[in-house]
Amino acid sequence: MIDRDRYPVDPWRLVEKSIGLEDFGVTETLFTVGNGYLGMRGNHPEGRHAMEHGTFINGFHETFPIRHAEQAYGFAEVGQTIVNAPDAKVMRVYVDDEPLSLDISDIREYERVLDMRDGVLRRHVLWVTPAGKEVRIDFARMVSFEEKHLAVMTVDVTVLNADAPVTVNCQLVNRQDGEDVYGGFPVAPKKAGFDPRKAEQIAERVLQPQEYWQQGARTVLSYLTTESRMSLAVVADHIIETDNTYTSRTLIEPDIAKNVFRVQAKAGVPIRVTKLVSYHTSRGVPARELVDRCRRTLDRASEEGVQTHFERQRAWLDAFWERSDVRIAGHDDVQQAARWCLFQLAQAAARADGRGVSAKGVSGSGYGGHYFWDTEIFVLPFFTYTTPLWARNALRMRELMLPAARRRAHQLNEAGALFPWRTINGEEASAYYAAGTAQYHINADVSFALAKYVRATGDDDFLYRNGVDVAVETARLWATLGFWRDVDGEEVFHIHGVTGPDEYTTVVNDNLFTNVMARFNLRFAARTVREMEQIDGEVYRRMVDRLQLDPGEPEAWDRAADAMHIPFSDALSIHPQDEVFLEREVWDLENTPAEQRPLLLHFHPLVIYRYQVLKQADVVLALFLQGNHFTPSEKLADFEYYDPLTTGDSTLSLVVQAILAAEVGYQDLALKYFTESLFVDLGDLHHNTSDGVHVASAGGVWTALVSGFGGLRDYFGDLTFDPRLPASWPELSFPVHWRGTRLQVTITARELRVRAGEGDAVEFGVRGTSYTVQGGSEVVVPLADQGPTIQGRPTLGQFARARREDGTLLSASVPTTTTIPIVEPDA
Repeated sequence: MIDRDRYPVDPWRLVEKSIGLEDFGVTETLFTVGNGYLGMRGNHPEGRHAMEHGTFINGFHETFPIRHAEQAYGFAEVGQTIVNAPDAKVMRVYVDDEPLSLDISDIREYERVLDMRDGVLRRHVLWVTPAGKEVRIDFARMVSFEEKHLAVMTVDVTVLNADAPVTVNCQLVNRQDGEDVYGGFPVAPKKAGFDPRKAEQIAERVLQPQEYWQQGARTVLSYLTTESRMSLAVVADHIIETDNTYTSRTLIEPDIAKNVFRVQAKAGVPIRVTKLVSYHTSRGVPARELVDRCRRTLDRASEEGVQTHFERQRAWLDAFWERSDVRIAGHDDVQQAARWCLFQLAQAAARADGRGVSAKGVSGSGYGGHYFWDTEIFVLPFFTYTTPLWARNALRMRELMLPAARRRAHQLNEAGALFPWRTINGEEASAYYAAGTAQYHINADVSFALAKYVRATGDDDFLYRNGVDVAVETARLWATLGFWRDVDGEEVFHIHGVTGPDEYTTVVNDNLFTNVMARFNLRFAARTVREMEQIDGEVYRRMVDRLQLDPGEPEAWDRAADAMHIPFSDALSIHPQDEVFLEREVWDLENTPAEQRPLLLHFHPLVIYRYQVLKQADVVLALFLQGNHFTPSEKLADFEYYDPLTTGDSTLSLVVQAILAAEVGYQDLALKYFTESLFVDLGDLHHNTSDGVHVASAGGVWTALVSGFGGLRDYFGDLTFDPRLPASWPELSFPVHWRGTRLQVTITARELRVRAGEGDAVEFGVRGTSYTVQGGSEVVVPLADQGPTIQGRPTLGQFARARREDGTLLSASVPTTTTIPIVEPDA
């Protein structure tokens, strides 16, 4: 899945040993450095060959009118897209006025390294110029985790065998609006054609210049976005250290600034240029004030010293890995990829500080920088169990979106609040309602993540003062969205006209995932307000006044939850994905040509919607998140039915399928799915890594390790383990933070060990038996096995002679003129 000659195995570093000129976009993503607020793609400092010279700031966006071919009431009206911030990465080197250019220069040594222990991107080059001069160039780039608004870059140049004039040209460039002195230079080609995963492009000017000036080695650019009226400032300081003689020159224009150092280099005498850069953004502060903030950031950074920031970065990451690292014994290749994924989560969210975590973090412009349900379901579990503060900050973002969510619910004729399917500023930005707005399940996903956070941390204060508003308002929406039907004298609660996680099946009735998650949402809200009334009457009364809560609402929520319709097919002994899913024809994925994948790029949505085919796990995800409501036999039957129908066109599927495959017994298949998820970006398996890191998939990797192979569950706030260690893995070890106590869980083929740090005792269960580990002690639990084992994988052959409720046979086909009958596997 990855070229090991180019990217050798190293458990703590991603190392590139040779230059690739054909996949700049992928490597720009893989070597991104960021901190959750600021991200700098792994562009080479020469600032030339690139798919996207990207610098992104979380939440910094432009708006534009969404133009629908046919307008209707309630359609999203204003789109949002992340803005490419001014690029400060350029530090260009010339020797004898010859530029270092990776495509044509004589490069004798090359190595690029992203070190996940110190959070620094480094590149080493030995360049021989046309005149035969050997030049060693070492570059480093760091976006600080400690100093949210600070990036540090250095370039070290030494001419080894001769004297020579050396120039280092440092630049700030507004690439968002097309300004680039090398604008006509060939760049890596962008793929043509329709792809909804790409960011929206705005033809008009986005960044309007405000204040720009230079003073000595300090350079200032600032802007105001044209429509969203967000402000941005970037300020850079430049420091040169050398025993050679040198001069410096500057240039400042609205969209480009240069600080140029001309050095008369002596053989063997090094030159170091350091660039300290600060970015600040705001939704309402004038650019001039942001310039002042940048100046203060840089003044402080200079006073503390550049080396101090590198040392603090290492100390920050030491602490991160101590509370987060998942260790996989005996497989350094898996270990390397797993750590890269966890490191990407830190880079996507550590300093988001109340902003959301976008689908690409700050590593690229894919999906326009939007926040999705990915955060709550696939990313927050890692935060909750390793760094709860990050989870709290992400949940706080949803609380801040409540006013817009209330307006959206009202617009769609519902009570409470409806969180947007995709957004940056809190407003719905999805132009295609069928696969966007109709995914009401996001309400339950947010409430689910809130409940998991509170139960794992014991942070009732956050729940009662902040989170309860989210729980109540999301529950209110289900109460009005759903409706009652009398079925044979029994009242049943239904939810119609929604889309589940599977975007290949839209606007359906009683989507199973939506219904089981809505049931959880309703019960959680009812339980929360009752507990508040008992525990803290004053906080409860303030909440009642603030939300105008009717005393009868909790009872109504519980009643709806208890009566929620959960589809089940007696004929097939499975849970249908929705009320009519099984009436559709089966898509024969096994005989679908590879060149027609992913389906969304090769078939009209209406074609896809007519078939039983999944973009991503839907029922299977419900089996994991709400597994306590399904029996083992139901999970096995559902998994075997849906697995052959799942395309994996979404990177969110692999991790979910891995978890359930491990639980029900398809352990080899689980490892296969996990390995694919592990290399989604490192191997560019979906051919769109160039648009940015698949952050949710990276989060899912942690969940697959800890919940899939480690068997962690916490239904009703009870911590349990039922391990499924792969047969080829000697040991799996990971930390879990549970209500203030850190646990180190280690699993081997024959035992599970839980070692507790300082803190309160923790109760946990292993396969039905309860244990308690005291703070500072260890409990060892013998394991007879690693659960059931089923060979192979489910196939379409299982559908042979299977009949629907109406007695008709299932048949499989690809949307052509030919129908392919299902046959027995041995036929």
